[in-house]
Amino acid sequence: MRWFEIALVVLTLFSGLVWLVDKLWWRKARAARAGLLDEKEPLIVDYSRAFFPVLALVLGLRSFVAEPFRIPSSSMMPSLLIGDFILVNKFAYGLRLPITNAKFLPLGEPKRGDVVVFRPPHHPDEDWIKRIVGLPGDTVAYRDNTVYINGQAVQYRKVGTYTGTGRGTEASGATLLTEELPGRSHPVLEREDMPYFLQGEGEWKVPPGQYFVMGDNRDNSEDSRFWPEGAHFLPEQNLRGKAFLIWMHWDRSAGGVDFHRIGDSIQ
Repeated sequence: MRWFEIALVVLTLFSGLVWLVDKLWWRKARAARAGLLDEKEPLIVDYSRAFFPVLALVLGLRSFVAEPFRIPSSSMMPSLLIGDFILVNKFAYGLRLPITNAKFLPLGEPKRGDVVVFRPPHHPDEDWIKRIVGLPGDTVAYRDNTVYINGQAVQYRKVGTYTGTGRGTEASGATLLTEELPGRSHPVLEREDMPYFLQGEGEWKVPPGQYFVMGDNRDNSEDSRFWPEGAHFLPEQNLRGKAFLIWMHWDRSAGGVDFHRIGDSIQ
């Protein structure tokens, strides 16, 4: 959606500039000629005056309040499903300029367990979504389907066997567990029937100003465990915001709209 953000900024600036120039100069020139002929307002001025307030409002809301995203993959199942439309809080971690994503007003810092939208360092033009597991300074390890934070194993509670729906049926049969991250519990999926699957095991020291992120669908998530060597971590400046609400769910293979998910908060 980077193209949409660029187009929105360009159109807002262009329409605002036309409106301003007309107000300061062109309108006065037309008024001076009014005694000679009935001169109509140029079409571009008419459109700019009509659309600038709408474009500015949309840009402001999208850049500094909340931005919509659609979940395209199963990496965050069962918390988020393919076809979920979510809202992302754009001021939770500070206000950022559109396009450049440069922070100009710090307001808060990510917490462990937050579900965040970001641009990964190895795919800077794409928006991804994962859960923050490691904070700056943490040592994070993943062994035998268990997360370790600073040497302490995270606790798990088995809930049962997961049954997927629609485009998420491929996850059916996975083990559904509750992962007790410090200060935040949330569901995760593990595949016990795939013992030879690459698990992404290892240990990582999170540098200052960066985060270690993982998907809740542990055996189907391209997260910090698998990112290129030297780029295992999410830089703070790549954050786009904190996911907080599902406002729509549409999956054609599951019958279309799932009204039960609408309005669910993202834990």
